[in-house]
Amino acid sequence: MAYPAEGGRRPRFWATARAALWTSASALLPGLAHLRAGKRAAGAGILGGFLLLATAAGASFYQLRSDLSWQAWLAAQPYWVEAVAIGAVALATLWSSIIIRSWQLTRPRPERWGSRAVGAVLVTVLCTALIVPFAFVVRTAVTLHSTLTSVLAPAEPASQAAADTPWPHRSHINVLLLGGDAGDNRYGLRTDTMIVANIDIDSGDTVLISVPRNLENVPFPEGTALAERYPEPYGFDDLLNEVYQTVAEEPEELAINPDAPDPAADTLKHVIGHALGISIDYYALVDLRGFADLIDAIGGVVVPVEEPIRYGRRGEGLLEPGERRMSGKEALWYSRSRTDSDDYARMGRQGCLLKYVAEQTNPVTVLRRFDELADATQRTLTSDIPPSHLPALVDLARRVSQARMHTLQLSPPQVTTAHPDWTEIRTLVDRAIRSNGEDHGPADTAKQPSPSPDSPGRQIGKKPVSLDRLCP
Repeated sequence: MAYPAEGGRRPRFWATARAALWTSASALLPGLAHLRAGKRAAGAGILGGFLLLATAAGASFYQLRSDLSWQAWLAAQPYWVEAVAIGAVALATLWSSIIIRSWQLTRPRPERWGSRAVGAVLVTVLCTALIVPFAFVVRTAVTLHSTLTSVLAPAEPASQAAADTPWPHRSHINVLLLGGDAGDNRYGLRTDTMIVANIDIDSGDTVLISVPRNLENVPFPEGTALAERYPEPYGFDDLLNEVYQTVAEEPEELAINPDAPDPAADTLKHVIGHALGISIDYYALVDLRGFADLIDAIGGVVVPVEEPIRYGRRGEGLLEPGERRMSGKEALWYSRSRTDSDDYARMGRQGCLLKYVAEQTNPVTVLRRFDELADATQRTLTSDIPPSHLPALVDLARRVSQARMHTLQLSPPQVTTAHPDWTEIRTLVDRAIRSNGEDHGPADTAKQPSPSPDSPGRQIGKKPVSLDRLCP
């Protein structure tokens, strides 16, 4: 079968098809079209540069994927968003230019309207497909940086930034976890959830020290404005969960550090540390109205419920027994309900919920639901963690998720909330911290009293109890 002469439809069709194939191939391996067109030096340089860049990018991605502390370090750098954005835009522009030039080098000549249309559509599709992932990278970088900026403390001066570790010569750190309840039926914010996490730096073993909201006669650090206004022994005649709002109403007069991003939370950190006889390194404050959003952002949390838990002002809600994946709203009620229960029962459930979330949250979950988690985090979480401490804390959090957790509840009968013996409380806390990181075998936990059936984590003894045992 004879083909039409040169310039006929069939040869021109194949010439256009070949140009489209070489251009598409150059979108995957830049430089191929240049080599095909005889531009050997340019083609070899472009292809070699691309392979070198791809190798470096692959190695960096592997390093980032396998080392969360490196990810945290990169995210905490003030210049990294600009660097990523500029690099992504420059690379996308260069790559798009190569695609356009690849079509120009391989297109049939003379080019007619059909070839022009094919070239325009092909180049547009390839460049768009190329630009989308780069745009996603820039958007993710901006979102992550914005989230960290809203959650962490302001960046410290370079002279104060942490070196290899922010806790040299330390065996433990203390983090105050606060749950703020600014309900519609109350004025201001009350920190109804107060838990000090004492973490062994080497092993990640953690003791959760639950501090009741209704402790009275809390002592204030000497020399502070609070101590002067409310002198011991009966100065502050309200509950511990009122300290935050008391300071928030008069931060200039009562805050220990009025220049702190959240003077009330910073002051409460020092007050609780003084009351327990310890130094607290950081605080993290979660608005409980947005806590449900955080749980929903990670896809819910699986919680085994042993006994029915009623919730709501009239007990109209019910969490049925059994293992279930709770939504954010259900998890909030699980940790907050006092219906047919009390403060100390819910303190136990709060410790269990922290354990379940720590065990079930992983990097894959975070990446898959990154946008939702970032949005919920910005709206609900604040802390005084310096950005330079973030890599070490991320690395520590990974050890915590695989380590043992114990709980110590400063609740009756070992603590009388109306008239606390602060010397005894400090002794209990000191004993718990000294035991953290020691080898607690099965025999140790077996000696602990059994929890009451209505409260996972309800504790009667004075020693920390394993959450593996108390939380079903």
